[in-house]
Amino acid sequence: MSETRACLTVVVPCFNEVATVEAVVRRVVASPWTAEVIVVDDGSTDGTREVLARIDHPKVRVLLQDRNRGKGAALRRGFAEATADFVVVQDADLEYDPAEYGDLLGPLVEGVADVVYGSRFISSRPHRVLYFWHSVGNRFLTTLSNMFTNLNLTDMETCYKVFRREVIQSIDIEEDRFGFEPEVTAKVARAGWRVYEVGISYKGRTYAEGKKIGWRDGVRAVWCILKYSPIGERLRGRSPTGTARALGGAAEPVDRAAVSPNGATAGSDAVRAG
Repeated sequence: MSETRACLTVVVPCFNEVATVEAVVRRVVASPWTAEVIVVDDGSTDGTREVLARIDHPKVRVLLQDRNRGKGAALRRGFAEATADFVVVQDADLEYDPAEYGDLLGPLVEGVADVVYGSRFISSRPHRVLYFWHSVGNRFLTTLSNMFTNLNLTDMETCYKVFRREVIQSIDIEEDRFGFEPEVTAKVARAGWRVYEVGISYKGRTYAEGKKIGWRDGVRAVWCILKYSPIGERLRGRSPTGTARALGGAAEPVDRAAVSPNGATAGSDAVRAG
């Protein structure tokens, strides 16, 4: 990989993470890959906003939502503000390690990928052993998503998704909550972007430690997989081949040749994950 450079916008959606958000921001800023950090506080009420108000760093911007709108809504706002070459999602807990940004960026910096997913299931790195049924649910949702997208991902629900900035800003994020994961995966696949996976470590937390996602989010994920599939798009009166829409703009075709590296059309040489 080429020389390390600050080329990454880190978008941190945050809701009631008073115990961890400062440490996360500190680790993110310490990465040599980080060009800017955009923390979107999603209506926290536990003192998180007071912690964020004390953070004084030239790379860090804090955006405040007027109320709790959900992870997808926070990401939509953060993506629109991104200015660096690449954009990564970083949860405001300590489950994912910013020290691994370099590995995630490898295929992007080399120009062979448009999107990189960090997989918790193909890595030999340390993983905290936690909930069996969560792992079953994750694999089920990934398999179901793959059936409709024709990708062969191993971890669709991972937090660590890294995009070329032009790619993520060309996608209209409709889901306000945890449905973001299957939605963006479906839209990336439909647009023909080149997708890679990289193995990552994972330090999961318990519900007592602040984990928020639950079974209702799993049900919503199934709905979103169907909703954003070609069949679902037809039922919603949209083109099943679809084209991404610029955030905040009118629907219009995206010239992938202009957005892809080296002027190549993304759909012509897409590398499926795995």
